[in-house]
Amino acid sequence: MLEVSPVAAFRDNYIWLIHSPRDRRQVVVVDPGDARPVLEALKTQALRLAAVFITHHHPDHVGGVGALLARQPVPVYGPAEERIAGLTHRLAEPDRVNLDELGLTFDVLEVPGHTAGHIAYFGHGALFCGDTLFVAGCGRLFEGTPEQMTASLAKLKRLPPQTRVYCAHEYTLSNLRFARTVEPANEALAEFQAQAASARERQEPTVPSTIGVERAINPFLRCDVRSVRAAAEAHAGRGLTTESDVFAIVRGWKDGF
Repeated sequence: MLEVSPVAAFRDNYIWLIHSPRDRRQVVVVDPGDARPVLEALKTQALRLAAVFITHHHPDHVGGVGALLARQPVPVYGPAEERIAGLTHRLAEPDRVNLDELGLTFDVLEVPGHTAGHIAYFGHGALFCGDTLFVAGCGRLFEGTPEQMTASLAKLKRLPPQTRVYCAHEYTLSNLRFARTVEPANEALAEFQAQAASARERQEPTVPSTIGVERAINPFLRCDVRSVRAAAEAHAGRGLTTESDVFAIVRGWKDGF
């Protein structure tokens, strides 16, 4: 199994360190919004930065890139359709990132919605999805449309159920409270909520989740499920025709929750 370590940043961000299967001391850092905790982790754990992966352009995901590169120039991979300083490799689906010297290979998935050019990295049974998919939630639509985000989430939903989902924020408990409002009778959701609450009481991350878990608990991946559609129609006060119509209502509902 791929070794991945979290670095806490800001109030609720996770910056991920992907360890090389060939030498765990060499790491790829994902979405370093702040260089300070990354540099501290590298120093205290005797790690070496080998590359940077970026999913999208928001400051809490790219703000530390310049300081990291000033300490150690490394390749920086990121979305071709977004303006991000320091990128050395501009990526779009179906590009593949081959870091042969590290024993790492990731496929690039285009997942617009949160931002127009958002990408995700999938490989070794792991998904690094930035702010597209959260545990029991999804990102706000700052630049994309409901149709785009519905398609992006459908793409992620088709990944193998055992895929570990490394999202970029610890939003789980608030997402679960909303999900229970949408599906109060969902037993898998209730069970997962209890587990997540216990983990947070122990100050442990609730991330990663898995695609299989998200299919069972995440209302944004369940817009084709009768109970979610019924809840969305009741909230909207009208019938809804398409899955993206359901998604739009549920996303707007969550925005005001």
